[in-house]
Amino acid sequence: MAAPEEPELSQAQTEKLLQFQDLTGLESMDQCRRTLEQHNWNIEAAVQDRLNEQEGVPSVFNPPPPRPLQGLLGWSYYMIMLPFRFTYYTLLDIFRFALRFVRPDPRGRVTDPVGDVVSFIHSFEEKYGRSHPVFYQGTYSQALNDAKRELRYLLVYLHGDDHQDTDEFCRSTLCTEEVITFINTQMLFWSCSTSRPEGYRASQALRENMYPFLAMIVLKDGKMTMVGRLEGLIQPEDLINQLTFIMEANQTYLMSERMDREQRNQTQEIRKRQDEEFEASLRADQEKERKKKEEQEQKRQEEEKVRQCVLMEERRRRKLEEDKERKSECLPPEPQADDPESVKIVFKLPNNARVERRFLFGQSLTVIHDFLFSLKETPEKFQIVTNFPRRVLPCLPSEEQPNPPTLKEAGLSRCEVLFVQDLTDD
Repeated sequence: MAAPEEPELSQAQTEKLLQFQDLTGLESMDQCRRTLEQHNWNIEAAVQDRLNEQEGVPSVFNPPPPRPLQGLLGWSYYMIMLPFRFTYYTLLDIFRFALRFVRPDPRGRVTDPVGDVVSFIHSFEEKYGRSHPVFYQGTYSQALNDAKRELRYLLVYLHGDDHQDTDEFCRSTLCTEEVITFINTQMLFWSCSTSRPEGYRASQALRENMYPFLAMIVLKDGKMTMVGRLEGLIQPEDLINQLTFIMEANQTYLMSERMDREQRNQTQEIRKRQDEEFEASLRADQEKERKKKEEQEQKRQEEEKVRQCVLMEERRRRKLEEDKERKSECLPPEPQADDPESVKIVFKLPNNARVERRFLFGQSLTVIHDFLFSLKETPEKFQIVTNFPRRVLPCLPSEEQPNPPTLKEAGLSRCEVLFVQDLTDD
């Protein structure tokens, strides 16, 4: 009878399977899969159980086979001791956790993170030379932010100063020409020693198990996620192959992020353009409204000016009529024709009308002016001119002649023709 086929693994399970194999060094893929399935694909629990086996602690999922004579007794002993062993390791973890508060690790105090990175780079170059991948000269957080902004892979290398494989990895793998070219052209590269506070802080975040340690980080589902980790000594070709595999396995996430970001940028650009068009339209409407208000205000002012002019003209005309009526009332009576002191004057008005009236020789020329002023046909401003010889009669007071002369003093005869000239437009 044929054995049933195992179900296909999902992409997430495949990634966990490869990661578990890298962490534990197991060559059998079937054994790695069985271990992960026993732990419900909890990679942390599976790795811890595998480390316990390496330290001589029996696995709770893979107990050692019972001896022929003591199988049942050994199995019973294992089951009895299981709660005590669980309690022991729990108390041990609690003790280690409390110890960190009593005797804190001095590396936990990060005072100059950039200085830690720069100092590590200088010490690295002094020991291994200047031929190496380009180090990111900034903090771990800054490297994450730049990789996220630029949508690039970030390769993190945690340098273990005292580990036995560190020198060989740096000289034979990290500083080889093919690895340098691959890293410089494909990703950002950040590194620091775990003996320095900034490197220790990155170590606490990445939780490496052994050295040399490399972690591949990329933007996935909106956050910077570690998508691959390489631990232990590795050859240049294998390093490039595994990094390439990790990049290809996560390329869809990076492409999706690029498309989402491009779409967001396009949406923002469209919204920005719409906002600019709206602002331009709003400014045009505001300018149009402003001009409309200015035109309305100018029209109102002009109408008000016309109204004021009409009112002033009306008041001026009314005052003129009142002045004419008052002058007419104040005129002395016209003398009789047979009065030897009387003077007959014929006035020729600007409209060619003729007016006749008698005055006395002893009356002032002002009386003549007042008479003419009281007439409706007479213009508002005028002067009286003799025919021959032509001269203007000084009918109104002036600085040179405060008291106008009488008709006799002006040289008028008993019968005169005088011309009224309009001065209104002058």
